[in-house]
Amino acid sequence: MSAAYNVLIVPTTRIAAFSGDLSSLTAPPFILSPISLTEFPAYWCERPELFSAITEAKSDEDRSIRVLRWFISTLKGQYTSRNEKLGSEKKPLNPVLGELFYGYWPDLQGRGQTDLVVEQVSHHPPITAYYISNKAKGIALQGHNAQKTSFSGGSIIVKQIGHAVLTVDLPEGGKEEFLITLPRLRIDGLWYGSPYVELSETSYIQSSTGWLSTIEYKGKGYFSGKSHTFKASVSPPRTTNPVHTFEGLWHLTSKDIRTGQIFTDVTSPKEEVTVKNVDDMDDWESRKLWKWVARGIREGDFETAAREKSKIENEQRQRRRDEQAAGTRWELKHFDHIDSDPSYERLGRLFKANPPTEDAYIYRHNHNPGPSQA
Repeated sequence: MSAAYNVLIVPTTRIAAFSGDLSSLTAPPFILSPISLTEFPAYWCERPELFSAITEAKSDEDRSIRVLRWFISTLKGQYTSRNEKLGSEKKPLNPVLGELFYGYWPDLQGRGQTDLVVEQVSHHPPITAYYISNKAKGIALQGHNAQKTSFSGGSIIVKQIGHAVLTVDLPEGGKEEFLITLPRLRIDGLWYGSPYVELSETSYIQSSTGWLSTIEYKGKGYFSGKSHTFKASVSPPRTTNPVHTFEGLWHLTSKDIRTGQIFTDVTSPKEEVTVKNVDDMDDWESRKLWKWVARGIREGDFETAAREKSKIENEQRQRRRDEQAAGTRWELKHFDHIDSDPSYERLGRLFKANPPTEDAYIYRHNHNPGPSQA
């Protein structure tokens, strides 16, 4: 999820006249965010205490509820943070093939350190693979994101392609897996010049124990008449009858329908990922690669941003031409591609996932993050 997306916020007359995938359009710097799409997987863990708390569950049921709480708490960062910070939704910088992002959240109050490895594994279409792990707690998240965008009824529709698999080491031995599918996005507010993201349709979190969380997303005029509304139900194995239901606003608070108790509350400050100083980064690391573009965007120097952005894009085009001429292909650094993810296929079968199979990118465990990189 990163649950991430790469959409274009441009005059709607231009969008409506375009018949292809909107993410392939080139955006002028003044509508760009100074952040590359490769950084988006960090949104999964901006509340690392909820991520590590999953491992403290006392039962399969409790663990599924904790996974749901953590997941809902990631949505604000992923889908509203840029709107709040920049005034309206902006298009992320489109990563280059091979772009990297590393980071971590330190061990505080015994929660263990959480590490992040991200690699841009495809440029056309843009696909981002990531691996997030807390070794001390025995929990890891592996996934990838791609997007297909289209224009419909005055909104941009973003179909998120990809999934994530959360793996938890159990106290008694063995592992539990959770398949996490991604919601569809809708970019509204285009006609008013103030775009924002709304989630729509349904996503699922399926545990290997059989517990299933079903999350419905609605905008204005549905459950509560408010934007960013969700309703989630948690069902035991071999039944569709929920034993827990939670609802509210995923960017503010939600509650347990049965007890009235607060379920999620993301109104407190999030915890930014820790990264190295930009000058100490490798040339392929996201913040160093886009350093001058991002500075130009932040300072309103769009001439410099456009020039530096074009330089990076032209270098990438030349690199692809050279590879084609030599009959070689770009070698991924941290991930291996597989055509079908057995975890997705096995767990997706339990709730009839559509599509029934998906590819995946498997982490090689060949990066050693840590406080030394700060």
